[in-house]
Amino acid sequence: QVQLVESGGGLVQAGGSLRLSCAASGRTFSSVAMGWFRQAPGKEREFVATIIVTGISTRYADSVKGRFTIARDNAKNTVYLQMNSLKPEDTAAYYCASGRSQLPSTSSSMYAYWGQGTQVTVSS
Repeated sequence: QVQLVESGGGLVQAGGSLRLSCAASGRTFSSVAMGWFRQAPGKEREFVATIIVTGISTRYADSVKGRFTIARDNAKNTVYLQMNSLKPEDTAAYYCASGRSQLPSTSSSMYAYWGQGTQVTVSS
């Protein structure tokens, strides 16, 4: 199975940047799509970004397009989420997820493994 550990969260001012990392273990990591989701208190978990194995195709939620960038380094078994121009509404726990196939998806049901999350808080 795949194990995922997120890091890089923290407290930043609006307009600032953070880079989240997701370290993965397991032989299936390099053969599946990866994704980032987030969940704020009292709200449902929502899709943020996804990336295919080769990294040449990505998809983002409309709310983060132009501000967030997802990338992966298969040699290091690591997925990243670069977050720029952060807004208070970006405040949430961010989760890394491993897909069930090589196809990317915006649906949480298409991801088999999840990390424990890393908190991102953006102040006004």
